[in-house]
Amino acid sequence: MSISVLNPPAYCIVNHHHHHHHQLHKFNASPLPPISVCKCRIRSVRPVSAVMVADETSSSLDSSPISTSTFPLFQPSLPPEPTPATQLEPADPDFYKIGYVRSMRAYGIEFREGPDGFGVYASKDIEALRRARVIMEIPLELMLTISQKLPWMFFPDIIPVGHPIFDIINSTNPETDWDLRMACLLLYAFDCKGNFWQLYGDFLPGPDECTSFLLATEEDLLELQDKELASTLREQQRRALEFWEKNWHSAVPLKVKRLAPEPERFMWALSIAQSRCIDKQIRIGALVQDSNMLVPYADMLNHSFEPNCFFHWRFKDRMLEVMINAGKKIKKGDEMTVDYMDGKMNNLFMQRYGFSSPVNPWDVIQFSGNARVHLDSFLSVFNISGLPEDYYHNSKLSYDDDRFVDGAVIAAARTTPTWSDGDIPLIPSLERKAVKELQEECQQMLAGFSTTVDQDQKILESIPEATRTHEAAIKYRLHRKLFIEKVIQALDIYQERILF
Repeated sequence: MSISVLNPPAYCIVNHHHHHHHQLHKFNASPLPPISVCKCRIRSVRPVSAVMVADETSSSLDSSPISTSTFPLFQPSLPPEPTPATQLEPADPDFYKIGYVRSMRAYGIEFREGPDGFGVYASKDIEALRRARVIMEIPLELMLTISQKLPWMFFPDIIPVGHPIFDIINSTNPETDWDLRMACLLLYAFDCKGNFWQLYGDFLPGPDECTSFLLATEEDLLELQDKELASTLREQQRRALEFWEKNWHSAVPLKVKRLAPEPERFMWALSIAQSRCIDKQIRIGALVQDSNMLVPYADMLNHSFEPNCFFHWRFKDRMLEVMINAGKKIKKGDEMTVDYMDGKMNNLFMQRYGFSSPVNPWDVIQFSGNARVHLDSFLSVFNISGLPEDYYHNSKLSYDDDRFVDGAVIAAARTTPTWSDGDIPLIPSLERKAVKELQEECQQMLAGFSTTVDQDQKILESIPEATRTHEAAIKYRLHRKLFIEKVIQALDIYQERILF
């Protein structure tokens, strides 16, 4: 996974105007004589150069049965270079077909499936442009959307008047229960005859393939080695179960009962809503509203802290566009990604999506001591530029290929206690003392875990048949330890490089 903070933020310029073609100049002079036109045609150099090439290579052809010609037509085609995408299986043709017959379009990309689910990859090289480029168009008719505020607005409006599922949706808290509403809407779409989601649901991850901790066991929660996060996830499970028991009781009408006859069915739908829903302000006619949206095909885009794509609502024909950021050069086989949540720690990614990253630039360590290092010196050692909210690695200031700086170092710059007092210079001896105290506190944090980094890595290698949630829980605690170790390493490099 690539990290967004290593380069300056690219501004996405969206331009919906067509380029104006330059018109040809009109000549008022009289037409040229026929003989001058003939001269222009005779003065073509291509036939001559082709003959010259043939003459120059004729001698080499006699001595060698095969020779490399400078003429492009005779150049042998090179085999395509393998890419990470070629190691994955192409998506089922029906996956494209059910969308294309309903006006979904994709340009220059392909869907591939691997051990961790679907992903979107470039099917050709895409040059960097000064404006954003569309790679996917999804019409509103294929989505499931619901307004975030009362009165509830559904687009498309698939719930008939008087259906009891609307009463269930209407009973939710408008401020906090967006995921419960989307889960109800999704379950109804699966039961609605002729609805697109009946077909698309075959390509969604099943209960055994989801990483959402709504489906986790108590053993999985203990593997997190994070009591606060485990308590939050238990509360989410309890909330979902209580909602199902309240609205899917024995006296509920059959048309609602069959949507989620078992609590596991509702838990799965809720996990799909949480992990695949996007929040977007959309305009439909004169109506502008904030909506929660389940967007097919676009929900196959994976997360990156350095995304190369973003979402854009095209109101004139009610389409959601997936667009490549302006200035981004894409190579064939590169994965197309978006940023799921900006400025969030790993524990929040675990709560909603069920994954974490060792290079999350927004992760935090809560230091309790009074030790502090000089802010400007720490930033200059690692060539970090920008304001705290927009820190990025300025690679142009590095003389060599500095691969140490990643999202974890950016997070260290944000979370490490620092001081800055105008033009007062640092004192190297005091800086080294502060570094030592901070490192000791990090070592105490590592000692508080019941397993080490090496032990976690061996556990992951020894349980290939583990459930997705069990594996995600071990990776979460591993990523936490790797982040703390990265901070220790960054402080080591800092005290070695500080100027006297």
